[in-house]
Amino acid sequence: MTNTTPLTWRDRWSLYLDLIRWDRPQGWLLLLWPTLLALWIAAQGFPGWHLLIVFTLGTILMRSAGCAVNDFADKDFDLHVERTAARPLTSGRISSKEALLVGGALALVSFALVLTTNGYTIALSFGALAVAIFYPFTKRFFAMPQAVLGVAYSFGIPMAFSAVQDHIPAVVGWLLLGKLCWVLAYDTEYAMVDREDDLKIGIRTSAITLGRFDVAGIMGFYAVCLLAWYQAGRLSGLGLWFNLGLLVAAGQAAYHYTLIRHRDRLSCFKAFRLNHWLGLAVWAGAALDLALR
Repeated sequence: MTNTTPLTWRDRWSLYLDLIRWDRPQGWLLLLWPTLLALWIAAQGFPGWHLLIVFTLGTILMRSAGCAVNDFADKDFDLHVERTAARPLTSGRISSKEALLVGGALALVSFALVLTTNGYTIALSFGALAVAIFYPFTKRFFAMPQAVLGVAYSFGIPMAFSAVQDHIPAVVGWLLLGKLCWVLAYDTEYAMVDREDDLKIGIRTSAITLGRFDVAGIMGFYAVCLLAWYQAGRLSGLGLWFNLGLLVAAGQAAYHYTLIRHRDRLSCFKAFRLNHWLGLAVWAGAALDLALR
């Protein structure tokens, strides 16, 4: 039911922050660490303050814009899911028009940041925007929408290389494979939380598609992710410290198995929320490796 009580600007601002998940930084950290990994590898060390600021702020802004678009696309479904029924758009506290305006404004600011890079990176940003808009609607017809999310979340990697080197080398393929598999792993954990609700309303997710092989699938995705990033590091000349970072990440993935193996909703959600530490370990290993050369 739509709330007709007039809102103060403070109330409306609070709802907009809730719409973009401002109080849940785990979401943009999941995007940020692989992007910074790509930046550091592309630059063979610290990429400079300009690109660091552009890609960090751009990541935060586009993740926030994506949340607004996602809630617009899912507003009729979210009403029937326990975890999402109270979201500002779903509960009627803000309108669809407001959500789209917020998302559009954030995307425009992000694009303004990209304009300070080069033509190649600017061109890639249009593809990133298109996939980000398309993703929420794939839950209606695609058995593994998390794969589309993985593509959307991975655009920062080639954009980082294009911004630094003005071309995309072969190593990007390994970084992209790792990022795609990581998204499949952690977003399947996320989907396991809502599986019962999603089955009732007809939403398609990787957790539903994998069925009883969900846990095995997640651990397989983690394994391919870390192997792909190992290969990327090897091709980029990274050594001991990067490999230690991957080992720490592998230990975290093993811990996630203990959380998800019984498919408890709260434990699966905890595993999802902890994933940004895995990404941090991999980036920190690469950054340290390059700094100590």
